[in-house]
Amino acid sequence: MSAVAQRVSAASARTWPTFRLGNAGTAALSLTVGVLVWELLGRVFAVPFFPPFTDVVATLVQMVIQGDILGNLAISLSNLVLGFGISLTLGIVVGTAMGRYWRVKAALGVYVYALLTAPSLVFAPIFFSIFGAGQGSIVAVVVMYSAFVMIINTASAVENVPTSLTEMARSYGASEWQILWRIVLPAALPTMMAGIRLGTGRAVLGMINGEMFIAVIGLGRLVTQAGKSFDGAAVLAVLMVIIVVALGAVGLVQLVDRKLTSWVPETSREKS
Repeated sequence: MSAVAQRVSAASARTWPTFRLGNAGTAALSLTVGVLVWELLGRVFAVPFFPPFTDVVATLVQMVIQGDILGNLAISLSNLVLGFGISLTLGIVVGTAMGRYWRVKAALGVYVYALLTAPSLVFAPIFFSIFGAGQGSIVAVVVMYSAFVMIINTASAVENVPTSLTEMARSYGASEWQILWRIVLPAALPTMMAGIRLGTGRAVLGMINGEMFIAVIGLGRLVTQAGKSFDGAAVLAVLMVIIVVALGAVGLVQLVDRKLTSWVPETSREKS
């Protein structure tokens, strides 16, 4: 073997230090890069509607000190919790019935799929005429955004429960309620939680749209006011609060998911 070949072989055999980041480390690195890119683009282009990250943070701190954020955040969270609670109840009850009983699916399926694909905000005038310009209309918009994706996902999860499990339970004399409560729902729960996570994100979107276009309260009111005054820093500051609310809500659902489905193997959880 020539000297050149030996040097190439030695170089290829040399071990280089490797750095491995976990999920939290990768997310933190991604956020840091995103903030740096945001700051750089804001400084370079210097356009009014895309201020640098530091200017947006300074505006957010000022709005918190003036009391503009916390009160409106509490109003928005109350709308979100109430709307999401109703959506979750509908998603589990109606979705389970559709997945378990074919007559229910045949009767309700066409409405559920039609309302899922329809633009949810077009129903805002109807809710406004029924509930008025208050919390009822916003909660209704939140339900329109988040309920149907949870219904369909729950129905699919219940349908995919292995028939062998229910037949075995029935052979041991289990009643329909026992099969549903002890076999079907636990087996469908991991897939159901995926739909609940999707519904959580859509609920936050419905909350903001409802507050912006119907009642003009909460964080939606702040976004509307900042947009009318062409205050790009204030718009992005409120948007950061909305993103934190969405990430917090999804994180809370993931925590509940981990608690309820702790029996699922980690490899299966990553694939789902």
